[in-house]
Amino acid sequence: MAGKFDVKGSMVALITPFKEDGSINLDKLEELLEFHIEKGTDAILVLGTTSESPTFTAEEDFEIVKRSVEVCKGRIPLMANAGSNCTRTSFEKAKRFADAGVDSLLCISPYYNKANKTGLYHHIADVADSVDIPIVVYNIPGRTGINIPLDVMTKLAGHPNIAGVKEASGDMSYVAKLAKATMDMDFNIWSGNDDITVPMMALGGAGCISVWANLQPEKTVEMTHSFLEGNVQHAIDMQLEYMDLINDFFIEVNPIPIKEAMNLAGMEVGGFRMPLREMTDENRQILKAEMQKLGII
Repeated sequence: MAGKFDVKGSMVALITPFKEDGSINLDKLEELLEFHIEKGTDAILVLGTTSESPTFTAEEDFEIVKRSVEVCKGRIPLMANAGSNCTRTSFEKAKRFADAGVDSLLCISPYYNKANKTGLYHHIADVADSVDIPIVVYNIPGRTGINIPLDVMTKLAGHPNIAGVKEASGDMSYVAKLAKATMDMDFNIWSGNDDITVPMMALGGAGCISVWANLQPEKTVEMTHSFLEGNVQHAIDMQLEYMDLINDFFIEVNPIPIKEAMNLAGMEVGGFRMPLREMTDENRQILKAEMQKLGII
């Protein structure tokens, strides 16, 4: 089995830039990857929810992975989302992305069709058995309709090729129970919710897989590394200082607000793919006002 994916600090759940015709802007993608390397981001996730990956073809998925590997290999750890609600599809993505050279894979619990406990376990564990790079479980019940039960997650944590979880349930009691259950295991918990990164780190979390980091990677790096280095109060202060901005990133469905924010900041990442559309004028003004208040624009 592969070694563990033991990244501490700030990972970015990278958006996907588009051209005016809706095609993927691979040159801008490369620019964003370089931006995160320059700013000290600890790892990069492509093809996640924030990337609008449900709208991509298999070949578009691979184009993004291929270009990302070309830019990142040997410079910054790269994770690719191989998740699907079809286990066979997840197998195929995992093998293809692993062969392309990514460092780890993200696997989500089945959405829409869901699964029983046995199915949930094998949907992820069997993929982990099939590749030689580490797997990160993705728990996001707001998108999937099911919270991975604690006993299933703990069993997955014991798998030799499962490195951790992107935990986005928002349930701190669940996080505390999971941290206790896995405290003696080689298993990381990364916050998938920017608004509770520091509280999760206080329970032993390794950092975040962040939406906010798309706009201000240096801030998420500073906050998580401050905590890891023992400057807990500074990390708390940053969590609270940027709380309104973080909340504004979810005033509409992710990644609409973060891409709007990046465009407001002059990053020119393009628009969205249907079914996503532009923010309402009212919500855009709320986001813009907070960005002005913080001196971002």
